[in-house]
Amino acid sequence: MTTSANSTVSADSTGSGDSTENGGPIVNTQAPLPELASVLSPDALVTDRDVIDSYSSDKALFCPAGAALALVRAANIDDVAAVMRFAAEHRVPVVTQGARTGLSGAANAVDGAILLNVAKLDAILDIDEVDQTCRVQPGVINQDLKHALAEHGLSYPPDPGSVAISTIGGNVATNAGGMCCVKYGVTKDYVRALTVVLADGTVTKLGRQTAKGVAGLDLAALFIGSEGTLGVIVEITLGLKPLLALPVTGVGIFPDMESAGRTVSAYMASGAAPSMLELMDGATVAMVNAYGDFGLPDEAGALLLVQSDAPGASGVAELESFQTIAEEQGASEVFFSDDPADSELFVAARRAVSPALEKYVSTIGGGELIDDVCVPRSRLGEFFARLAEIDARHTVEVSTAGHAGDGNMHPSVLFDASDEASVAEAKETFAEIMQLGLDLGGTITGEHGVGYLKRDWLVRELDAGARSLQDGIKTAVDPLGILNPGKMLG
Repeated sequence: MTTSANSTVSADSTGSGDSTENGGPIVNTQAPLPELASVLSPDALVTDRDVIDSYSSDKALFCPAGAALALVRAANIDDVAAVMRFAAEHRVPVVTQGARTGLSGAANAVDGAILLNVAKLDAILDIDEVDQTCRVQPGVINQDLKHALAEHGLSYPPDPGSVAISTIGGNVATNAGGMCCVKYGVTKDYVRALTVVLADGTVTKLGRQTAKGVAGLDLAALFIGSEGTLGVIVEITLGLKPLLALPVTGVGIFPDMESAGRTVSAYMASGAAPSMLELMDGATVAMVNAYGDFGLPDEAGALLLVQSDAPGASGVAELESFQTIAEEQGASEVFFSDDPADSELFVAARRAVSPALEKYVSTIGGGELIDDVCVPRSRLGEFFARLAEIDARHTVEVSTAGHAGDGNMHPSVLFDASDEASVAEAKETFAEIMQLGLDLGGTITGEHGVGYLKRDWLVRELDAGARSLQDGIKTAVDPLGILNPGKMLG
């Protein structure tokens, strides 16, 4: 079901309050909310319109937010199961939410929906030092989990840019990555098991607690990255790593993005295994410097941030190899340090990209569209060259940062959101960048998800066979189409 911010759900000719839109699920605008309240925890159901509306969208631009029927702030798994049983019985859409830090509109309300917020399910249930696993509820903040694990000598490597505010459940729902992915992988590489509430209210356990297991189809994997379209994740078992070693950090300064891209390709082809390999273009560096005192060189055309947590002299050797390759590819300056304070400063500069861009766009009209394309590392140089051509064709600005080590780039289109012409051009530029990613054998989203924002592009990336499989799975798991309708799978 497709909705818009100002759309309404009309009753059908019988006056029952049920309607369908574009073949989507039936929406019951007269669902008996007192019945739902009677089976929920006290105060879990919210019907105050102002509160509901405040929960009706995530951080994405240009994604519709409908008029939700109600908000449920679940206090336990029983609340989640009760919502799904009620929704299935009364044909009410359900949009699952956590911290609503997403960038694709996946948490946005649809007309007549129940917003099911699971942020209160935020307990770390168990940390097992022997099996190196933990069990957590979906509302646990990523950074809070890292702090808790460190006390046990353990670590959970995935570290999205929103690490301090995003939840583990949201990270699983989008298969989030971050800056350590180049060596340690993304969320799916750590999920052992999930407890999921299905569309009819059934509570089921998927996956396994053990490090190995091939009994039956890997159903847990289907729910990782599914953006709330297949079920509601209420508990997660994660595999962990021993506490990561303090890294050696290097910085390479380049005259342009193409030389930085060639360096990434050559460095990774050399067999290097950095624990981080991040990139910022010159525009981004300037904005970060304007945001905080990080001491980055303003004259840089591009900057690569590299870390190695290899033991002993191996880490230094990896950085020396980076220096050699970077200089061969045209770097104007390369330096590295094993001082933890230096490492923290440079990583803080990389993490400051998002607030630095927010500060900058506030001066030009407040518009920012963050792209999320991922291309093969071998084609990064070509990607940057063609991205520069896109930037040159348009009057809106494009600044780029991203996870160079795995080819996941985040070009940001910056524009005046109050100017219709600027908005139109920003959308056009954003689309050209996604098409560029596909042209180079990549994907429209590496970690932010599809949601509303990119659902029309998903059909361009998937062939007919893949689309049919995905539709078939969605229909089998959610036959009424009530789980996050209109998002991702459309």
